[in-house]
Amino acid sequence: MADFHSLTVQHVKPLTDDAVAITFTIPKDLAQTFAFTSGQYITIKKELKGKELRRAYSISSSPTAGAITIGVKKVDKGGFSDYANTKIKAGDVLEVMPPEGRFVFKPTDKAKNIAAFAAGSGITPIISIARTVLASNPKSKFVLVYGNKSYKETMFYTELVKLQLEYANRFFINFICSQEREENSLFGRIDVSTVNYTLKNKHKDTVFDDYFLCGPEAMINLVSDTLKEEDVPAEKIHFELFTATEIKDELPVNLEGLTQVSVVVDDEEFSFSMDKKAIVLDAVLKENIDAPYSCQGGVCSSCIARVTEGQAEMVKNQILTDSEIAEGLILTCQAHPTTPTLKVDYDDV
Repeated sequence: MADFHSLTVQHVKPLTDDAVAITFTIPKDLAQTFAFTSGQYITIKKELKGKELRRAYSISSSPTAGAITIGVKKVDKGGFSDYANTKIKAGDVLEVMPPEGRFVFKPTDKAKNIAAFAAGSGITPIISIARTVLASNPKSKFVLVYGNKSYKETMFYTELVKLQLEYANRFFINFICSQEREENSLFGRIDVSTVNYTLKNKHKDTVFDDYFLCGPEAMINLVSDTLKEEDVPAEKIHFELFTATEIKDELPVNLEGLTQVSVVVDDEEFSFSMDKKAIVLDAVLKENIDAPYSCQGGVCSSCIARVTEGQAEMVKNQILTDSEIAEGLILTCQAHPTTPTLKVDYDDV
């Protein structure tokens, strides 16, 4: 299931003082394997200091680019993002999982008006979505509100300005800077007034088909709540978290004893016993079962599986809809078994 392929780094481009764009060459024999929809991400596997790390990074390039580019902002010292910003160079080979993810824009023949709100590295999937929206129909429009500390720390700034020039009168950027007063930008953060100014004033004559939000959880919640207060249907609001609020692992009640677990991965079935207080994915990996995973924090969707017998309860869920949960889907990195037996299927998702 965790099907990694060796990809060669084509080039590395600095975006800011602490962020780079890494482009991978896609061999012809892997073109279909690495075909993607705008908004998806790839997972990279790398061993550093004797420990295997897996990190998910959204794709910034267009699906028609013939290569895959990701944006990596340095957020750790000695971890993968630090390595990516200081060590990776053209010609290096990395282990990469094919694209996945549910935060996507699927182009149609109809013109679409899209509004997007991003902060920091949350721009990475948004710029890919913007490219696709604008290229898919000559009448489509894209409005972007993008928050950063300053222009110096704005990822893909040059690319966004070029896109604005290429699609004049169809691509509109509202830069927001919180620490520097910059020309052609608003000062402050993305807040309720920013959302209302953008949608009810600056672009009041535009009817938007969908809204895409990407960045920190607090920003996403604020924008989403503001949109809902303006009667925007929930199904038109799409979001992806890049950082989530820390939530203590508050165990569901009555998690005493063991659960007999059966796991299906790549048409193979594995059985083992686990403590109900443990997390399903942790127990699966402890058994050396090659289940898919990436962030292990409930932010990506790599570890989704279907419960086909028994029950499991998630500590945190910011991805699955109520209907998907009703169908039996769980994030195994957030789930505790609550019944004597549990069967999960990673293939049936």
